[in-house]
Amino acid sequence: MAEKQTFEDIIARQGKLVYTNVGDSMYPLIQPRDLLVIEAVKKPLQQYDVPLYKRDNGRYVLHRIMRIDNGEYLMCGDNRCNTEHGITDRHIIGVLTAIIRDGRTIPVERPKPKLWYRSMLYRRFVFKLRKQR
Repeated sequence: MAEKQTFEDIIARQGKLVYTNVGDSMYPLIQPRDLLVIEAVKKPLQQYDVPLYKRDNGRYVLHRIMRIDNGEYLMCGDNRCNTEHGITDRHIIGVLTAIIRDGRTIPVERPKPKLWYRSMLYRRFVFKLRKQR
């Protein structure tokens, strides 16, 4: 019986991983049925990159880097308002470089900081309104 390959194994062997994500934490960037292209990290990660990482509990997560402090990443999904602390390079498996949607390949680039910061100001307010419904 063949041994199940992990995401880490695939990226180490092929240099990239293409898979379909589960969940809505990165909506609207990632939409249902999108194929995600995750590549090995080739340069230091920066604010707003979207790495695939593995939590200490073994769960894979794809969230955006909001801030980097002393080698630790502050992570948050685009469709979430709660942040996650304690992610370091040892957790990082690869970085999102493209999305394949309806047969088209869409390169993933960092958002423009001004627009991104403005959206962050309103994020918590919008999430609170959603919960009240």
